[in-house]
Amino acid sequence: MLFFTQCFGAVLDLIHLRFQHYKAKRVFSAAGQLVCVVNPTHSLKYAPTRCAAAQTSTEQGILPPCHHHEAVHDPQLVPCTCPLFSCPWEGHLEVVVSHLRQTHRINILQGAEIVFLATDMHLPAPTDWIIMHSCLGHQFLLVLRKQEKYEGHPQFFATMMLIGTPTQADNFTYRLELNRNQRRLKWEATPRSILECVDSVISDGDCLVLNTSLAQLFSDNGSLAIGIAITTSKVHSSEAEI
Repeated sequence: MLFFTQCFGAVLDLIHLRFQHYKAKRVFSAAGQLVCVVNPTHSLKYAPTRCAAAQTSTEQGILPPCHHHEAVHDPQLVPCTCPLFSCPWEGHLEVVVSHLRQTHRINILQGAEIVFLATDMHLPAPTDWIIMHSCLGHQFLLVLRKQEKYEGHPQFFATMMLIGTPTQADNFTYRLELNRNQRRLKWEATPRSILECVDSVISDGDCLVLNTSLAQLFSDNGSLAIGIAITTSKVHSSEAEI
């Protein structure tokens, strides 16, 4: 009975996922865009990341404690960029993508324009929806986070991070678009490098920010569809032509 109960639950989850994907395809198939259904990851409590902890210590005038392994730390190593957990992994920038896919099971979707369909928007904060986007020969990390910036007032923050250096990030422009019920909302900006903290980007508000009522206007039965497009920046294009 336990076996059949678990199988039945897995079948129900698969039917629900297919139904969400069908709804998204029905809405966006006319535009020929790829649709990726992204389920939320809800952590019990956010552990402070190393960059956030260092920033807090600096603001308070407290230097982080020195350990023996920090004395021989390789400056070329990058800490784990997954914003979900405080992951102790470190590695070179070239292997960040494989770490995110293998360890954190983050999916990757290819295409110039895709639709990011986040499900279960009603879940309490903090909650993350994450996917990698492969485009123009680079990989990007899209993070949608539900977080209480002020107690009792959850907000949604969406940002695009390039898995590369800040210099490489300056060569691109990303656009996030919400479109439903004759309403359209766009956010266009230069992606930030994954070497920067996602937490810092959200704290600074340098991203698409939605309050709960605005997110409900664009959601459909608890799912929020975000159109994503990435292009090369105008400066980069003109330099290439020259």
